[in-house]
Amino acid sequence: MAREFLGTGWAFPIRVGPHGGLEYVSDEAAIARSVWIVLGTVRGERQMLPRFGCGMQALVFASTDPATRAGIAHQVRQALLEWEARIDVLDVRVDVSPDTVGVLLVRVDYRVRATNSHGNVVYPFYVAETAGV
Repeated sequence: MAREFLGTGWAFPIRVGPHGGLEYVSDEAAIARSVWIVLGTVRGERQMLPRFGCGMQALVFASTDPATRAGIAHQVRQALLEWEARIDVLDVRVDVSPDTVGVLLVRVDYRVRATNSHGNVVYPFYVAETAGV
């Protein structure tokens, strides 16, 4: 089934593909990559689009208590609603990583509007290690 309508774009970070040209991502992979880029971009980082990105980076020195995790989930949901119109955000969960101190796992479940297929992204958010974490 052709899914060209979902789009094709440069892989990020930009890199050379196996045949010497630029590497591209397409279809659902392009959407997942776009979600990752929105979450990884600090608001104000892009000069021509200063509102682009997610505001969760402002919480990098906050504690990992439930209120902070809820704030991160809210920031993620708002950023994706604003910047990724190809998806419906179904759920955003922020959990403390069981394996690594100072890492919150941001889990985003979404549905691609054009195909009704489901996808998810797990984004590691590194918080400052402080006493009591």
